[in-house]
Amino acid sequence: MTKRFYSTRIGKNQNLHGFEFSDIRDIFRSIYLELEKDGYFAEALGFECVDGDIPGKIRDPSRDMFVNIRKDKLWPIHFASQYYEEDDLFDVIEYLHSVVSKPLKGTYHQHNDCGMHWHEFDKIAGQNEFREKINSLLDLYKNKFELSKEGEVLQRPEDGLERIFNADIPVEDRPIKDRVTAAILRYRRHGSTIDDRRHAVRDLADVLEFIRPKMEGIITKKDESDLFNIANNFGIRHHNEKQKTEYDDAAWLSWIFYLYLSTIHLVMRKLGE
Repeated sequence: MTKRFYSTRIGKNQNLHGFEFSDIRDIFRSIYLELEKDGYFAEALGFECVDGDIPGKIRDPSRDMFVNIRKDKLWPIHFASQYYEEDDLFDVIEYLHSVVSKPLKGTYHQHNDCGMHWHEFDKIAGQNEFREKINSLLDLYKNKFELSKEGEVLQRPEDGLERIFNADIPVEDRPIKDRVTAAILRYRRHGSTIDDRRHAVRDLADVLEFIRPKMEGIITKKDESDLFNIANNFGIRHHNEKQKTEYDDAAWLSWIFYLYLSTIHLVMRKLGE
């Protein structure tokens, strides 16, 4: 439902700018229980039966989550989720994305009205539906995140800049494409620090340095000089007393990141014409 109701329209709803984490956690639990009931985790995690629990491909979900997420007390989700912190919830979301599958065919176990026993599943369809539900949930959160197609919780792009992350990097050089993709993930990943973001900007500066000889005729010499002046004299590549570092790190790095990324797209697209 996309309708905005009265209190939201007039700006008097206390959740106008998003729900608190505790609310998001509670809604997640409801989504999980609904999907579990419908068999979306039966293939991997197993399911309950009146004649005894049926194990899935993962025989011990508690141990599997502990080994892969490297945290304990996350399972069973229906109980443990009430104690999740933000990083716990996002870890579990990513884990569930890796194991979810849509049930397609099964038989109904009539004994004591047990329910469906599924035996055929579609993993891609399950992941797509899970991602859609989780992203609808994350849209409600006051802190803006999204679940990517790769199953990673990432910071959502700033309004109006979504397309640059979804646009294909127009370059045949695999090392360049991989470097840019890695920089984007480093910058957007949940929990990224200021140092992570600075590293991401530095990676983009290195890509610009690599394609610098090809910039002639695409951007002016002055603009080219300004791009590298920022990288070399504003605490991106070097750390010495000559660096200009009196700016707000988060805002500054955000601006430079988008500037460098858009410049790489511009140059590579022009070269491809």
